[in-house]
Formats: sequence, C-alpha cells, structure tokens
Amino acid sequence: MYTGIVQAVAPISDIKRHDGYTTFTVLMPESLMVDLKIGASVSVEGVCLSVTSIDGCSVTFDAMDATLERTNLDSRARDGRVNIERSAKPNEENGGHNIAGHIATTAELVGAKFSMPGAHIRFKVPADWAKYVFKRGYLAVNGASLTVAEADGDEFTINLIPETLRQTTFPDYHVGDRLNIEVDHQTMVMVDVVERTLERVMGRRSA
Repeated sequence: MYTGIVQAVAPISDIKRHDGYTTFTVLMPESLMVDLKIGASVSVEGVCLSVTSIDGCSVTFDAMDATLERTNLDSRARDGRVNIERSAKPNEENGGHNIAGHIATTAELVGAKFSMPGAHIRFKVPADWAKYVFKRGYLAVNGASLTVAEADGDEFTINLIPETLRQTTFPDYHVGDRLNIEVDHQTMVMVDVVERTLERVMGRRSA
C-alpha cells in the first residue's frame, strides 16, 4: 500500500523490451535506497511494480504488456521521469489516502497551467470511470493523492500547490498526454452498491 505522497522524481535511464514485458531502469535517489531489496514494491508513476535488480542506485522493474496497455508507462521515453514512492510502513503517518498502485484507467490531459497563481491540471476520463470521481473527492493521479476541485461530466480539474509542482512529474506533461488514474476503492464500492440497489428497486417497480 502507498499514501500518495510522492517521495521523489527519478529519471528512467534505460528501457529494454522483451517478449511479453518491458524492463525499466530507474535511477533512485540515495535516500530511498535504504533497506530496498529485490522483490520490494515501489510505486512508479502510480503503478505498483516489484524491484527485480539493484546495482548501486540503478533499480530495475519489469512491467507486463498488460500493465503497459492500462497505464502510461510505455510513453515514458528514455530519460523520462517518474514519480516514486516506497511502500508505506504501518507505523508511518499517512498524509494522503490509501493507494494500492492498481491503475484503473488513463485520463487525457485536456488543460494545464504549471505556474502560480492558479496552477492546475484538467483531464478527461472514460465514461465508465467518471462516475467514481466527485468534486471534493480524492483520487490518485500518477501516484499522487489529490483532491478534485471541479467536476463537469467526464472532465475534472485538480488545483496544484507549489510543492506538488516541485515534487511530481506533472510539469513534464502536455495537453494530449495520458495520466494514470486510481480511483478510491471505497468510493468505487459505494457507487457500485448504490447502482445495483437502484437497479433492483426500479426492476421491482416495473415488474
């Protein structure tokens, strides 16, 4: 599990394609190398990946083709940067919200301003996932725990503070790029339960 508090932005130094998967090499900051072991889970641009090798501060992660199809990792070209968060420890403060690193969908960036005042991102999600995003609700975008400021159909706006601009990859993105979206699991369950309940009630009334 993760908290959505991005700990570092790290460069991708190498990408190797294999049959069915891709290996990403990330240059991790020394501060995040403490006790890092092969098999450990790390959030890479919001995607939960396992460490496959460690050579100094060069850390590799394998992503299956299915993962690349669901996320934006494949578009992070060589020398691109990714948000990094080590998995949360039970006794640590959670300043964000519980995040699994399981990306639900990608959203298209349709507008952005990366300078103050008024820094923000605006994105469009597929209709099937829009029902889980609410004004003043929260979700993870590229692994960062953020609050939705405005909602209009399938388009949503999130305001960005200077620290978020400094500590994340958001300024690297341009209109038309894809962002990784993880919706809050409890919100998803609640919406699905309400929908199923309403369907049963309406079905009984029409019978």
